[in-house]
Amino acid sequence: MADSPRSEQQNPTPVTKRGGGDPASRGRTTIADGVVEKIAGMAARDVMGVHAMGSGLSRTLGAVRDRVPGGGTKSGVTRGVKAEVGELQTALDLEIVVDYGVSISEVAGAVRENVIASVERMTGLEVVEVNIAVSDVKLPEEEEEEPESRLQ
Repeated sequence: MADSPRSEQQNPTPVTKRGGGDPASRGRTTIADGVVEKIAGMAARDVMGVHAMGSGLSRTLGAVRDRVPGGGTKSGVTRGVKAEVGELQTALDLEIVVDYGVSISEVAGAVRENVIASVERMTGLEVVEVNIAVSDVKLPEEEEEEPESRLQ
């Protein structure tokens, strides 16, 4: 009775895994510069004291470009953000406008912390540096500069 069907069921054939290792490590993931720029831009805008991103000129040109169909390559989210992305690391340059009366060093530190945390959490990349250039201060009495459209 050693050859009964019951004894064959007790000794199943071992299953061979193909490929071996962790499935998450099979293949390569690349992250575009623009993806990191969007994440960084959103994270920077979340910080109190950041009025806008980019210089006055880039915001003006961007507003005009955004109105023209097919006009611009950078969205409002990525304006004022430049990323260099490698396989494991990224470096960022941000240009911000701060509200009048805030501590620029505190706002810059908070922006740096929020950007690093967001980018590293979402991408898994190590952020090696976040350079911040403060290009302007928004005064309370200043109106938002809305460029006049040349189109009618």
